[in-house]
Amino acid sequence: MKKLLFATLFSITFSCSNRKEVPQIVEIACGQCQFSLNSEQGCNLAVRIDHKAYFVDGFDIDAFGDAHDEHTGFCEVIRKAEVSGSVQKDRFKASAMRLIENVE
Repeated sequence: MKKLLFATLFSITFSCSNRKEVPQIVEIACGQCQFSLNSEQGCNLAVRIDHKAYFVDGFDIDAFGDAHDEHTGFCEVIRKAEVSGSVQKDRFKASAMRLIENVE
């Protein structure tokens, strides 16, 4: 009986720690220029989730074009993206990212 209880608890714990990342829609831009983050120097990609901004690990600010382009650059405009990942130690660890809004 103890072995069955242990096996059940172990499998529940293991399955909870392997949750799949759920894609979500977020705002995406330069953390310093658009979201007023100041813990890093220069221009770095960030997302805003539930009104809180996080620097992104896994994608570069220039991954979607010139960050300083006056019409589409992340330092100039806030865009929307569908992302998958998780917040870990006040950073967003991105596993997937796709822009969903075109800026004109």
